[in-house]
Amino acid sequence: MMAFVHKSVLLQETIDALQVKPDGVYVDGTLGGGGHSYEICRRLGPLGRLVGIDQDEAAILAAGERLRAFGEQVTLVRDNYVNFAEVLNRLGVGEVDGILLDIGVSSYQIDTASRGFSYKEDGPLDMRMDTRSHLTAGDIVNGYEERELFHVIRDYGEDPFAKNIAKHIVKAREQSPIETTGRLTEIIRQAVPARVRNAGGHPAKRTFQALRIECNRELAVLEASLDEMIARLKPNGRLAVITFHSLEDRIVKNKFRENENPCVCPPDFPVCVCGRKSRGRVITRKPVIPTKEEYEENKRAKSSKLRIFEHI
Repeated sequence: MMAFVHKSVLLQETIDALQVKPDGVYVDGTLGGGGHSYEICRRLGPLGRLVGIDQDEAAILAAGERLRAFGEQVTLVRDNYVNFAEVLNRLGVGEVDGILLDIGVSSYQIDTASRGFSYKEDGPLDMRMDTRSHLTAGDIVNGYEERELFHVIRDYGEDPFAKNIAKHIVKAREQSPIETTGRLTEIIRQAVPARVRNAGGHPAKRTFQALRIECNRELAVLEASLDEMIARLKPNGRLAVITFHSLEDRIVKNKFRENENPCVCPPDFPVCVCGRKSRGRVITRKPVIPTKEEYEENKRAKSSKLRIFEHI
């Protein structure tokens, strides 16, 4: 197994946004290699605590090494962050001072061909962030009906050639199952017009993104988690979320807006009668994006956006 290498994006901006208190309790729901968590722990005093959650075993092992110096102040749990409330309940942790989510695939996952995330390296068609899960990208590619594949590629990849890509996948799998990323990449390449193949940017990028999102239920997990995370914050506690594409960012933006202004009364009502009260305020009216210097140093930071919500 290669070393778990992942450069945390928007690192300083995120840590500053969390306003780490020395005696605070913090949750990193997407632990990865522990880059953000390390900076949180550096700011904790003896009474501070960090709970790190990740569904990837390699991430838990790598972060465990990185955070070893902080001893019992750190608790690492292999799980999906959608289950964070159950994790905290098991640990006897109530409200927390801050929660961090860094959504998306890690550099380690992309660069490890055997994990099946990369369209640049040949490997098994897997894409599971949690290798204990049953559904793989191969199951989707070989098992979904053509219409289902079209919807996944169109909705999650926003690919204008989704219909033709789905058609080519179904035709190819009739000859033999599609088992590798290399073969799938070539099928996609043949499904898009030559002008697109030659225009720069990889023609398989959007489809691979779509399959990864479907395989790991990424958008459903994100949408199901945010309300409960905000509710678990202490007064003035903050939730910081880093996203990497418009689908994720839209969910975060809308959820934050709903928690800030949950009223569903018609606009012409003189006073609110629905009884829904604000849970806090959106700190970032516009998302925080990487500086030019960070992007030049880390190309994978290009599309990242940070949004922050503060609980009342």
